[in-house]
Amino acid sequence: MEVNIENKKLVLKVGDITEEETEAIVNAANPTLLGGGGVDGAIHKKGGSKILEECKKIRREQYPNGLPFGEAVITTAGNLKAKYVIHTVGPICVSGSLDEERKKLLSNAYKNSLLLADSYKIKTVAFPSISTGAYRCPLDSSSKVALKTVLDLLPKLIYVEKVVFVLFEESIYKVYKKNLEKLLTESK
Repeated sequence: MEVNIENKKLVLKVGDITEEETEAIVNAANPTLLGGGGVDGAIHKKGGSKILEECKKIRREQYPNGLPFGEAVITTAGNLKAKYVIHTVGPICVSGSLDEERKKLLSNAYKNSLLLADSYKIKTVAFPSISTGAYRCPLDSSSKVALKTVLDLLPKLIYVEKVVFVLFEESIYKVYKKNLEKLLTESK
């Protein structure tokens, strides 16, 4: 699914984010920035040691206690097709619900990733569904936060022209598609 928003594009697709050819892909990282499971592990594994080296440097020089929830940093993409990896940490939903505080942190993860991409003059960015895997945030409400944040911010960005949500499986895509259609209808 592809929609135009004030001369910019928002795309939803099923796929493997490590195969995306956007200028930047976003990593749903953990605060350590040292790799992990899911998207994080796949990006580090396929991207190679260069990403980990840069993440270790960021930890040493900027975030010795780990990257805070909702913040974002950028590294090269190593062996990936993308040029950059933007690492962001979404909230953890231990109770399985997305309260107002976690909604704000999740929105910040998307917002700060896009603002960082724009500051690097990146034109195309791919996102996974942040916090809905190992961090157990509910897919329906998390996808609404993700889509609303991107829809609100994308027209205001100078350089970012296209945002792609690369969703791991068809069932996740269907939830995003349903919520994007609903948000677009409500905004008319």
